[in-house]
Amino acid sequence: PAPAVTYIEVNTRDVTPQFEYPGRAEALETVQLRARVLGFLQERTFREGADVKAGETLFMIERAPYEVVDQRSAEVAAAEATLVNAAADFKRKAALVQRNAVSQASLDQSRAALESARADVLRLKASLRAAQLDLDYTTIKSPIGGTTGVARYSVGNLVGPSSDPLATVTTIDPIHVNIQVSEKQLIDARRRGIDLDNPTVAPALLLSDGSAYPFEGAFDFLAPTVDRGTDTVTARATFPNPEKLLLPGQFVTVIVRQKDPERALTVPQASVQQDAKGYFVLLVGTDDTAELRRISVGRQISGDWVVLDGLAGGERVIVDGIQKAAPGAKVNASPRTPAKGS
Repeated sequence: PAPAVTYIEVNTRDVTPQFEYPGRAEALETVQLRARVLGFLQERTFREGADVKAGETLFMIERAPYEVVDQRSAEVAAAEATLVNAAADFKRKAALVQRNAVSQASLDQSRAALESARADVLRLKASLRAAQLDLDYTTIKSPIGGTTGVARYSVGNLVGPSSDPLATVTTIDPIHVNIQVSEKQLIDARRRGIDLDNPTVAPALLLSDGSAYPFEGAFDFLAPTVDRGTDTVTARATFPNPEKLLLPGQFVTVIVRQKDPERALTVPQASVQQDAKGYFVLLVGTDDTAELRRISVGRQISGDWVVLDGLAGGERVIVDGIQKAAPGAKVNASPRTPAKGS
């Protein structure tokens, strides 16, 4: 009787190259909020761990010691009035000197008074700006949008420029993920014309529980130097993080895959044999006769060979019972039953 064999029909499948790297998530931005003037902490206006917007007030320092802006404004106004009077006096004496009605010494004194008045105006305006700046510094705002950390000082504490940061604000949407790429892979990418403005690859993530991260990222940075200790280059990708599934410091698996998919014929490795002439497979012909077919193979993917040449879609390749089949002999062929879950 003809030997029993099982076969599969050759079909194309996705053979797009992809690589897996361990990665670590990092915050897009982190800002430490510090006091820039000395004073007692009067108010904290945020909830720890809450999201805040850029420009939102987070702390208030006691304002009373710095509310001298009105006084400085009055001093500037008085100095400007003195300047106007000095300028008029100088103009008047300059005209009188032409008629020899006033001495040159008197004109020189008037000029000196005018220059002194101008200097006083500049000095007092600078003092006004400093007073306004100190008053503004009593209100501490977040320069970025993000999530607040723990407040290190309670209301009533004395804080100042030498104090520790009052709190931190961290931007985690979007979020960065760093990976280390080997020097060899980087050289290959350079030869293929890697371009961060229009990259040919796209990163995806696997979370620690094995689930796929629902958002695709994009590479936006490649370190200009190689780490001498590891012979790797740091590459950074940015991912949307609206659900805050990713947190700074978290480990993830980064899958780097070509944007343009590749499809090719594949056969199981168990169906491919090799002799002195190269690789070959046994086919089930139209009359259930075993046929030897020479093929060219490429890379291996998940237990399969990528077939570069020698096969066409729909042909039946013997997988089980190869040892019992002989080229040109009849076989009792049946399709291979897919494994459960495949």
